[in-house]
Amino acid sequence: QVQLVESGGGLVQPGGSLRLSCAASGFTLDYYAIGWFRQAPGKEREGVSCISSSDGSTYADSVKGRFTISRDNAKNTVYLQMNSLKPEDTAVYYCARRFRRCVSSGTDFVSWGQGTQVTVSS
Repeated sequence: QVQLVESGGGLVQPGGSLRLSCAASGFTLDYYAIGWFRQAPGKEREGVSCISSSDGSTYADSVKGRFTISRDNAKNTVYLQMNSLKPEDTAVYYCARRFRRCVSSGTDFVSWGQGTQVTVSS
């Protein structure tokens, strides 16, 4: 059974850090790109970052220089290190997979996880 499970969310003060994890099971992570997406209340889902099967990475302009995506295929896990968090980063964060390459559209991704809440507030 293919599954992606996000974890690591929580409440953090502005300027703080969190590391999100996306644990994969039921498929070979090596062959897949993993994208991180987020959705804030009343807003559309947006792409945050993606890492391809060949370790190429992309970032939304709003998180460049603050977030870092990485993968550990041996642990079947993709991480999103989030530093210098801002209140506008508050959202539910989701991961999803796509074969090989990253693309900008979330509709091309499948096997969405259940999401993890990130709240940035003082």
